Amino acid sequence: MFSKLNHPSVSYADYRPLLDPKLADDLAAVAKEMGRLRVLHLNSTATGGGVAEILQSMVPLGNSLGIETERIVINPDAPEFFQVTKKIHNMLQGADGELSPDELDIYFSCIQRVAEDMRAKNLTADVWFVHDPQLLPLAKLLPKKQGETWIWICHIDLTTPNASVLDALMPLTEYYDQLIFSQTAYVPDGLADKVPVVIAPPAIDPLTVKNTPMDLTQAQKVVRAMGIDTERPLITQVSRFDLWKDPWGVIDAYRIAKKTVPGLQLALLGLSQATDDPEGAEVYKTVSDHANGDPDIHIYFDPSEMPVSVDEVVNAVQMASEVLIQKSTREGFGLTVTEGMWKGKPVIGGDAGGIRVQINDGVSGFLVSSPEQCAQRLVELLQDQSLRSRIGKAAKESVRERFLLPRLALDYLRTARAHMNGRLPATSGD
Repeated sequence: MFSKLNHPSVSYADYRPLLDPKLADDLAAVAKEMGRLRVLHLNSTATGGGVAEILQSMVPLGNSLGIETERIVINPDAPEFFQVTKKIHNMLQGADGELSPDELDIYFSCIQRVAEDMRAKNLTADVWFVHDPQLLPLAKLLPKKQGETWIWICHIDLTTPNASVLDALMPLTEYYDQLIFSQTAYVPDGLADKVPVVIAPPAIDPLTVKNTPMDLTQAQKVVRAMGIDTERPLITQVSRFDLWKDPWGVIDAYRIAKKTVPGLQLALLGLSQATDDPEGAEVYKTVSDHANGDPDIHIYFDPSEMPVSVDEVVNAVQMASEVLIQKSTREGFGLTVTEGMWKGKPVIGGDAGGIRVQINDGVSGFLVSSPEQCAQRLVELLQDQSLRSRIGKAAKESVRERFLLPRLALDYLRTARAHMNGRLPATSGD
């Protein structure tokens, strides 16, 4: 019912040159204090999606800091579990509907069996970091032992949640010692009065294959192998095919911009790897229909059809693009936004959720609320190389200061340490 994942080791020394020296020293100091503790991260899918990406790097970083850190991924025995949790995810982000008694039973019974398996195998830790709604019931089903700290981390956009699912699930947060949200706007009214809340926006790992900027010549070689013409301008949205990412609006913006920028190409890179997202194939089909056979709209869904690994493809396409887009209508935090900014690319993001925290509108990128606004910003950027350069430079520095993985590790460890010391942490702010 669950699996322990192993990740390649890393060296904290490799991160230090990229960080503010004070942050680097603070993280090392906190880790030294917590070196006797065992930390466990739990989530619902091994690969695909932002949480999996964060944990693939967070766990080895924790170990490199001298903290025994492991990661558990659940393996529910009911295939419909992820259909229910995807519905929960959508409703928490504002979708209409209600959870039926059968759906609630699937959700709770699956997690109950996962908890029983964990109990039978005597899974233990000093600090439990439980990520997102899929696993929320665990703290209730596995009553904490003496000295344990349980922390629930919510990575999604709860600015306009469906009240029925909020009422059904939020009481489960009271079994946790601490809650972490990506920004203050996501914290449901009254929740912080019952359980302490810390704000800690997500971050990217600058040392991964995806985030180490690729040489432009190599990037162009990869995208040519994908059928893209490197002699003409390219704009891209890297994002799984999801209702809230608005790939249809991206296509509409491209069509408007192309009237002014002849030869423009669009790539929609949504390579499906997440096991907890059963809607991807259906959304992909509707996006393909909306593209209506345009040969300059390049849509990618199947990782097995790529010329290199998924991470290399993402890196190459981002580096070969003039402008990157993340036109989400709901977004807890857009890791692809930060990835593009880290590569010094101008990013146009939807004026929603965590993207507002990531992009300083007009300084480190642009925020838009419609295909027409997106198209206007596309044309401005495509026609002005100096503007692209200025925005890209500011974007990269913003990520270096605020959104690299060691900062997030420091937020997590400070939160846990505060409970070890019997006091609450100060919020990191957003």
